[in-house]
Amino acid sequence: MGGDPFILVVKTLGSLYLFVVMLRLLLQLSRADFYNPISQAIVKATSPILLPLRKVIPPIGRLDTASVVLALAVQFAMVFLILMIAGFNSTPAHYVIYTIAGLFYNLLQLYFWAVIITVILSWIAPHADHPGAMIVRQICEPLYRACHKVLPSLGGLDLSPIFIFLAITILQNFIRPYVI
Repeated sequence: MGGDPFILVVKTLGSLYLFVVMLRLLLQLSRADFYNPISQAIVKATSPILLPLRKVIPPIGRLDTASVVLALAVQFAMVFLILMIAGFNSTPAHYVIYTIAGLFYNLLQLYFWAVIITVILSWIAPHADHPGAMIVRQICEPLYRACHKVLPSLGGLDLSPIFIFLAITILQNFIRPYVI
């Protein structure tokens, strides 16, 4: 199934747009700076679909449910197209499982790379004011805050990325059998 070029195109394009939609959701949840140029680009890329969805799907507290629905729809479309191209016929329950597991897996993957970027930035440019560095830090801050509540402070040494990587890897290994 992985060798088909059409599947590669569907996965690549779908994953890229899903990445942008999930970034928009995470930017809202982490209360990142929306005046950041990268945030503005993400908003412009997702607004044509999200604005009509928001008229139908109201937010629940701080959670933008329209973004969640759009992310689920993009993931479902990817799963449906991949299974259709591969010639598999699945039940609706399988589509739901593959969609939710795939979305959660991609979210974990996004956080994995964001934490790697923050770790590297802390080594080479700890106080960088680049818009990309600021967004990555703002997205990861809720994870670090939650980890710091559990881990004691060790002075200048922050072990929270290690525990975050461990948690992400365990969750991904659990979910991997259900991801297309």
